[in-house]
Amino acid sequence: MAGRLLKQGHEVTVWNRTAAKTKPLADAGAKVAATPAELASGSELIMTILTDAAAIDATYRGKRGLLEGAVIGKLFVEMSTVRPEVERDLAKSIHAKGAFLIDCPVGGTVGPARDGKLLGFVGGAVDHLARAKPVLDQLCRRVDHCGAVGAGASMKLAINLPLAVYWQAFGEALTLCKPLGLDPAKLIEIFSETSGGPNTLKGRGPALTDALRGKAPDPVTFDIDSIRKDLRTMLEEGRSLGRELPISAKALECYDEASRKGLGAADAVMMTASFAAGGER
Repeated sequence: MAGRLLKQGHEVTVWNRTAAKTKPLADAGAKVAATPAELASGSELIMTILTDAAAIDATYRGKRGLLEGAVIGKLFVEMSTVRPEVERDLAKSIHAKGAFLIDCPVGGTVGPARDGKLLGFVGGAVDHLARAKPVLDQLCRRVDHCGAVGAGASMKLAINLPLAVYWQAFGEALTLCKPLGLDPAKLIEIFSETSGGPNTLKGRGPALTDALRGKAPDPVTFDIDSIRKDLRTMLEEGRSLGRELPISAKALECYDEASRKGLGAADAVMMTASFAAGGER
């Protein structure tokens, strides 16, 4: 996303908990802040996307964190996949500093991010969204206002849930096809034309075909451990609403097993390929 904004002509300052990850962006023309506080002080619009609630807390509220910068009147766009209560609590801390927050987690992986074709799910005040929308429109092919702060987080969890379940379900479906001996590309083509093929097959079909042939995707766009984190978050949010999510819970067990077998850092499509191969990959 930062690379996309650079290509759109923005002045971009970056910071990452793993400093080495900023080098490609620095080489592309981005400034690198020494601390989150420095980044916040020198930026008009501050956008964050972090692994989980603990990372958000450390980056915003930690020593030399974003909220120690000069932020009065500024707008934060928080894009992580977390529970809505995390965003609501963060909004309170930001408002106490005289600044504002919308949450806008996005749907899509590396390709859509580079091309400005993500899907943005926004929670927050309409006037704050209007302020951020010129930038969000350069990152997203559509931006939907879903409600108050935290609504974007709720929508993102809902969007990711069937996808997480699908990678496991598709692996199970492919086991029924294994005796047919069909080429993986042919299988993906057939599924993508039927009710058994969601939108993700259109974009991720080639990567999945390679995975079924034994070639792991490179680069990894959404790894299995990240999906495990999202599934745990979904289950926690469901329980907070008084609902159990039994299919998601079972899917998490399958992802946990894949991680124990060494696939935690592997792309999500390897979940499907591993199960279809009988756990051989």
